[in-house]
Amino acid sequence: MKPIDMAKKLLEKAMQDEVLLDKVLHDHEVADEIIGFHCQQAVEKILKALLAYNRIEFRKTHDLAELMDLLADNGHHIPKELSDLDILNPFAVEYRYNLFSSESSTFDRKSARELVRSLRIWVEKEIE
Repeated sequence: MKPIDMAKKLLEKAMQDEVLLDKVLHDHEVADEIIGFHCQQAVEKILKALLAYNRIEFRKTHDLAELMDLLADNGHHIPKELSDLDILNPFAVEYRYNLFSSESSTFDRKSARELVRSLRIWVEKEIE
């Protein structure tokens, strides 16, 4: 598959997570860890889209910091306002399979959703 085709496919898959997020973001019956999981998944796919587009090999990982480091190591620095994407890392596995204490959480689902949207917009411009 051509790099541009792989990038577009990954962005399409990320959009599926984003559609779900938009439908359930304000539904407080949907747990924060579910929102966080889909934010993390979308970010992971978006970062991998940029990596694929730029022909940067990456291993199978959910570690957003590792993906961002790969981009930076190859001259593609994430804008400063998006540099804290790795706050979503725990939602990939830790919160998905372990207990998530909503009482101790300061998770802001709206801010997380906006972070995903901003990253996608930036990556789409990078790929154009």
